[in-house]
Amino acid sequence: MSLSLALLLISALNFRHHGSEAQINKFQPSSNKEPNGVHDHQHEKIITISEDGFVQSPRFPQSYPRDVVLVWRLIAADENMQIQLTFDERFGLEEPENGLCKFDFVEIEDLSDGTIIGRWCGTNEVPGMQISKANQVRIRFRSDEYLASKPGFCIYYSLLETAHFESPTIAPPSLSLDSLNEAVSGFDTVEELIKYLEPERWQLDLEDLYKPTWQMLGKAFVHGRKSRVDLNLLKEEVKLYSCTPRNTSVSLREELKRTDTIYWPGCLLVKRCGGNCACCSLGCQDCQCIPIKVSKKYHEVLQLRYRSPGKPLQKSLADVGLEHHEECSCVCKGKTGG
Repeated sequence: MSLSLALLLISALNFRHHGSEAQINKFQPSSNKEPNGVHDHQHEKIITISEDGFVQSPRFPQSYPRDVVLVWRLIAADENMQIQLTFDERFGLEEPENGLCKFDFVEIEDLSDGTIIGRWCGTNEVPGMQISKANQVRIRFRSDEYLASKPGFCIYYSLLETAHFESPTIAPPSLSLDSLNEAVSGFDTVEELIKYLEPERWQLDLEDLYKPTWQMLGKAFVHGRKSRVDLNLLKEEVKLYSCTPRNTSVSLREELKRTDTIYWPGCLLVKRCGGNCACCSLGCQDCQCIPIKVSKKYHEVLQLRYRSPGKPLQKSLADVGLEHHEECSCVCKGKTGG
C-alpha cells in the first residue's frame, strides 16, 4: 500500500512540474517579432502639426530607458504642407553593428509611399535635415534591453509649403548647356532640380541616383587637420590673416574644364591659399602666397550630360577630384636691389 501511495505522489508531482513549465513558457517573450524589432502602430501617438514642436527620446538629453518602443505619427493640419525634421546636435544612440542599426535606433517613414527615409544610431554623426514628400511621417524609436547610451535624440519639426513646379515652356533637354546651367543653379535642393527636369517621374529618377551600380562608389571626403593652438596667441592670430589655406568657392565647370557637363551644386568649397604676406623677408619686392602642400579630395555631386541629340539628359552621381591646399607659404619672387 505504501508503495502505491508513493507512486501516486510521484505522478502528481510530475504533473504539477510540467504544468508549471508550460505556464512559464506561455509568458516568455515571443521571438516572432518584426525583422526590425518595431511593434505594430496601434499604440502610436498622433500629433497634428499646426506650429513648430519636437519629439524626443525619454529623459533627453540624459540616458534613455532600456527596452522601449515609441511611435509618433506627425500629420500637418494643412494637407498641402510638408514636414521638415531637424535633429538636435546632441544625438547619440547605441553604436551600429557592421554598419547596421540593429539595437537602438530612430527611424523615419514617409507615409505618402511607405518608404523609409532613414534609420540612425551611433554617436559619430548627427543625421541631416529631412523633408517629407507629403503631409505625414512616422517616427519610430526603439531601445533594446541592454546598454542604453546618452543622450538619445530630439527631432524638431516645422511646416513647409509644398513646392509646386510648373512644367517649363521649353523642356530642359531642349535648352542649351549654358541656359540649362543658369536654370539649374537657381535650385536650392536636388529634389527641386529633379522635379524641374522630370516633372512626371522625378521620384523614380531620384531613387535611381542612389541605387548601387557597377561604378565605383563615392569616396569619403577627408577633412584636413586643424592646427593646434600655440601658446603665442598673438602669433596665431596674425596667421589667420596671413598666407594660410582658407575656404574658397570654385566653379566646377571652370575648375574641371568641362563644357559638355553640368554639375549640381555648380560651385563647391575648397581650401586654397590666401591672405597677405606682410611678414615676408626683408628686402623682398614681390612676395607671393603659394601652396607648398597640395592634396586631391573627392566630392560627390549630381552630373547632368546629354547622351546624344534629342535624347533625355543622363543623370548620375559622380566623384569630382578637386585640388586642396594643405599648407601655404610666402615666397619671395624678386628682391630689391642694394
